[in-house]
Amino acid sequence: MIVVPEYLSPGVYIEEVEIGAKPIEGVSTSTAGFVGFAERGPLNRPTLVTGFAGYQSIFGGYLPGSTGDARWLAYAVEAFFNNGGRRAYVTRVAELDTTKPDYARPATGVDAIVMGTDNAEPSKRTGIHTLKNIKKISLVAVPGITTQAVQNLLITHCEEMKNRFAVLDPNSGMDLTGIQDQRNLYDSEYAALYYPWVQVYDPLSRGPVNAPPSGMICGIYARVDNERGVHKAPANETINGALGMEKLPDGSLRIITKGQQDILNLRGINCIRSFPGRGIRVWGARTLSSNALWKYINVRRLFNYIEESIEEGTQWVVFEPNNEKLWARVRATITQFLTRVWKDGALMGTKPEEAFFVKCDRTTMTQDDIDNGRLICMIGIAPVQPAEFVIFRIAQWQGGSAVTE
Repeated sequence: MIVVPEYLSPGVYIEEVEIGAKPIEGVSTSTAGFVGFAERGPLNRPTLVTGFAGYQSIFGGYLPGSTGDARWLAYAVEAFFNNGGRRAYVTRVAELDTTKPDYARPATGVDAIVMGTDNAEPSKRTGIHTLKNIKKISLVAVPGITTQAVQNLLITHCEEMKNRFAVLDPNSGMDLTGIQDQRNLYDSEYAALYYPWVQVYDPLSRGPVNAPPSGMICGIYARVDNERGVHKAPANETINGALGMEKLPDGSLRIITKGQQDILNLRGINCIRSFPGRGIRVWGARTLSSNALWKYINVRRLFNYIEESIEEGTQWVVFEPNNEKLWARVRATITQFLTRVWKDGALMGTKPEEAFFVKCDRTTMTQDDIDNGRLICMIGIAPVQPAEFVIFRIAQWQGGSAVTE
């Protein structure tokens, strides 16, 4: 019902009213959150940086090699921006006595500092917990810190937030058996594991150094999202700044062969491979989930994008009169949004009706639902799957006759 204001004198009056669908704006999917050890800067407070120079001005430079797995934050942030990232929130963590210059930590110390505790006072919470306060973050990583406790917490964080995806690093120097053992520790559709480490330039030693891939991978996610869309699998992409594959103690390089990837890919381990003439590339697009519905990264992240966009774009519905007119507006709003997603190439089908459905009526709600203030909308979408195995079947053909399709 439109409320008509009281008019007291003759004349022409113009009124603005809202009818039909309200537009849903798609949320950003390319903002990363990094947690790690830095030279200086604010503690336990996510800080936005939009370039590596900005990071350096706030958090300082590179930490020396003696800090082991705690040193990689600066390298990861630099790699993120070099590979197409544009925005990152960085959380610096440090030992409780922050006056000490030594940032090296034993594994248990890393766990305690990066994880913190949920029941701690807000001023004492550290690391991953602080990322909850920044809604825009959609990618998360703790570069180089690969202890099971930390990575489990990172995965749990993403599963709870629902709109985030974790990029996990393998242990440095891990062989094929070791990486499969590490993969066995996790089963989640909200995380992916990349293998192995790669060499990057180290300004401290002025030479190549083995570095964890998570920062580079997050940058590639952002690059693909911005250039193609979140529905495109972040694979078959060149890693900018990679000088070579991981260097082993005997001086050889860890080159992943096709036969080795045949095994690792089926286990949900995304390989980084060097191809002659094509550079070093990401050559895998799988999550760590055992559920076949969620085995591809782009499918999970597409759902993250759609779900969060709809959640943010339909806040106006709360406390509106729960009747047929509202249901029609909700259907129109979501249909309009999903049609745009389909036109962008994120959904299957030659027409919108084949790509998705939206139901919000008495078939989705009982009278009890309505009496108790519940509006229930059912949405089905058909996401595109990546062409992971490309097969060309070639046969001899005696020209002159038609080919049967």
